[in-house]
Amino acid sequence: MFENSTYIIEKYRANTISLDYFGDSVLNSVGDVIACGVGFWIAARFGWWRSLAFFILVEVVLMLWIRDSLLLNIVMLIHPFEAIKSWQAGM
Repeated sequence: MFENSTYIIEKYRANTISLDYFGDSVLNSVGDVIACGVGFWIAARFGWWRSLAFFILVEVVLMLWIRDSLLLNIVMLIHPFEAIKSWQAGM
């Protein structure tokens, strides 16, 4: 619920290149819940260290492939960097 609050949406729009972001759709939120469940299942099967390695691998792949990831979103919400914003925009 906090993720789709007006405060977070405005902060996200101000600190990232996603100026047209207005919050998650219901379908996106359902997808997030499903992905969370799959993540718990993977973590239960892999164990702590392999789960952490898998998380890092996924983050790196997403950063290189689509220039976006959970860690980049957290960094940009807490302390936005113009260099990251420019890189994500492809400049």
